[in-house]
Amino acid sequence: MSAEKVSLIWERLEQGRRAKASEGGYAGYGSPSFGQMSVNGELIENPSEQEIIELIRRHHKSGKSLQQIADWLNLHGYRTKRGSEWQRISVKRVLDKLYGKTPRISGVGTQRP
Repeated sequence: MSAEKVSLIWERLEQGRRAKASEGGYAGYGSPSFGQMSVNGELIENPSEQEIIELIRRHHKSGKSLQQIADWLNLHGYRTKRGSEWQRISVKRVLDKLYGKTPRISGVGTQRP
């Protein structure tokens, strides 16, 4: 396949993803972020992961460090979306998304004030 044809296919896929994302649909950029899941091409909240996000938020608000939160989650048997133990950086990523410091995985960046 020629480079020109590959480029054309890539552009068409990207346009489709952007159109879907602009309508609020899941654009298919990897797995949904922690706390969400894809059902019939739409992102919805994952209730069990939302509970973990709330635990992370509460522990963070109480002053615990990222490592202390990760250790607590691991001690109590909580796992990441892919079944791994929690690390400091994975807790930080959840908090960044929670507080709007990183764009949602929808193909469209969030607006910051």
